[in-house]
Amino acid sequence: MDESEHIALIRSRIRDVPDFPKPGILFRDITTVLADANAWRVTVDRLGQAVEAWRPDVIVGIESRGFILGATLAYTLGLGFVPVRKPGKLPHTVHTVEYELEYGSDALQIHTDAIGPGHRAVIVDDLLATGGTAGAAIALVEACGGQAVGLAVLVELLDLDGRSRLPAQTGLVSLVSY
Repeated sequence: MDESEHIALIRSRIRDVPDFPKPGILFRDITTVLADANAWRVTVDRLGQAVEAWRPDVIVGIESRGFILGATLAYTLGLGFVPVRKPGKLPHTVHTVEYELEYGSDALQIHTDAIGPGHRAVIVDDLLATGGTAGAAIALVEACGGQAVGLAVLVELLDLDGRSRLPAQTGLVSLVSY
C-alpha cells in the first residue's frame, strides 16, 4: 500500500456518530480504527514516523483517547509517557489549565514533576477541533518547564481551525482531515 491507500484505510474505519455528545455535533469515533488490526498498525506507524522526526524526550497523552495513541507511540519509540488528565484524577501535586471546548469549557491537569526542564514533549490526542484542549496541554507542558515540539492527532477538523490557535513553534501532524 502507498501513503494515500494507508490514509484511505484509516479514513474508512472512522465512524461518524451524529448528535454526540450533544445535538448538532458530528463525533468522529476512532474506536473502529482501534478495533481493526491493520488500520491500527498503519495509524501507529504513520504517527510514529512523524513524531520521531521531532526528537521528543517524552510523549504526552490527553485523556482519554490520547492515552491509547500516546502510550502506544511512547512504547514504540522507546520513550516515557505522561498522562494529562481531567481534574481530580492525578494523585500528586498538579498544574491546572482551564480552557474552552467547541461545546463548553473544561480543565486539564499534569503532575508538576512529569516533565523535566527543557525536555521536548510531543502531545498526542485523537482529534484536533478548536485547539482548546491542545492549547491547554501545551500550556501544561510549559508549566513543567518543558517544550511542546509537536502535536500528533489522528483526525483534524479543518473548519474549526484549531491549527491556527497553536503556537507557531509547535509542529502538527494529522492523518485524516475533515
